[in-house]
Amino acid sequence: MSEVLLILLAYLVGSVSNAVWVSKRFFRMDIREYGSGNAGATNTFRVLGPRAGTFVMIMDMIKGIIAVKLALIIPYYAEPEHLTQLINFQIGLGLAAVVGHIFPIWADFRGGKGIATLFGMVLAIQPLIALSCVGVFLLMLFLTRYVSLSSILASVAFPILLIFIFREQELFYKLFAIAIALLVILTHQKNIGRLLNGSENKVPLFRNRRRREAD
Repeated sequence: MSEVLLILLAYLVGSVSNAVWVSKRFFRMDIREYGSGNAGATNTFRVLGPRAGTFVMIMDMIKGIIAVKLALIIPYYAEPEHLTQLINFQIGLGLAAVVGHIFPIWADFRGGKGIATLFGMVLAIQPLIALSCVGVFLLMLFLTRYVSLSSILASVAFPILLIFIFREQELFYKLFAIAIALLVILTHQKNIGRLLNGSENKVPLFRNRRRREAD
């Protein structure tokens, strides 16, 4: 029963839609009515700017971290000999938070894609793998300037790193990593379509620098 209540709590934590709150509180608008229509960090960044987007991204990551740490409330999972059970339960809690982000009860079940919350979850469970995925994301963003493509490739790198580089033995964790990669691809179908037809928006990484050089 305790596990069920914590999973429900993790879902409620994930349901806190930071993008919707920031857009309504400080910009008098609903972020879901602009841009891609998603209540996530990427759309916030594009519509409201880097300051709001960065804040939303960090807060969404924190949701994943908080959800995972809820497992330690139960003394059983804090014992070293129960590490495998701890990781499995943390995955369940993290997924509940991601589901909450995608279908937030506090925001009419219209949320974002859950990438930042997912990253926060993995960061809390396996920091090295999470940071490796960030490296893949940043490299692809630098090379292509596509946030969506960078997110997709970073998610695909997750199971590859977990299974072949870090040699994870836990079957449930490996299946989880593969499922996450498939989920990210599934939730980015529209982005993939725009990437294929060349209409996907790029992040102007060097716009400000070029302006300064021009001046």
